[in-house]
Amino acid sequence: MHNCSRRFHAGYAAAALLVFLLEVAIALWVRDRMIRPYLGDSLAVVLVYLTLRAATRLSVPSAIAAALAIAFAIELSQWFRLVNTLGLANNGIARVVLGTGFDLHDFAAYLLGGGLVLIGEAVLRASRRSRARRRRDLRPG
Repeated sequence: MHNCSRRFHAGYAAAALLVFLLEVAIALWVRDRMIRPYLGDSLAVVLVYLTLRAATRLSVPSAIAAALAIAFAIELSQWFRLVNTLGLANNGIARVVLGTGFDLHDFAAYLLGGGLVLIGEAVLRASRRSRARRRRDLRPG
C-alpha cells in the first residue's frame, strides 16, 4: 500500500502553479487545432501529477499512474456524456473540468504528458546526483 499521507513540497507546488497558469493562458488565448487540444491535454496530466507530488507522498510511478488514470477516466466520461447526465451542460466550470468531447487522440496526448513527466523527473534526478557529486568532491579529505 502506498503512503499517501499529507505533506507539502513547495517545488512541485510552484511548478503546478506555473503549469496551471500556462493552461489558463492556452484556454483563454489559443484557438487552434494542435496546441489547445493536444498540448493542453498533455499539460493537464503534468498539472495533476505535480499537484499530487506537491500534496502527497506518492512515488513518481504512482503519481504518474494516478494522473493518467484521472485523465483517462475524464476522457471516458466524455464518451458517456457525463456532463449532460449530471445536468451540468450549462455549467462552464464543469464543462472545462470534465470536458464535453470524446476524442480517441486525447489518450495519446495524455501518454505524452506522462512521458514529459518521466523526462522531467529523470533530468531532476540527474541534476541532484551531479550536485551531490560536486559537493562530495569539494569536501576536504
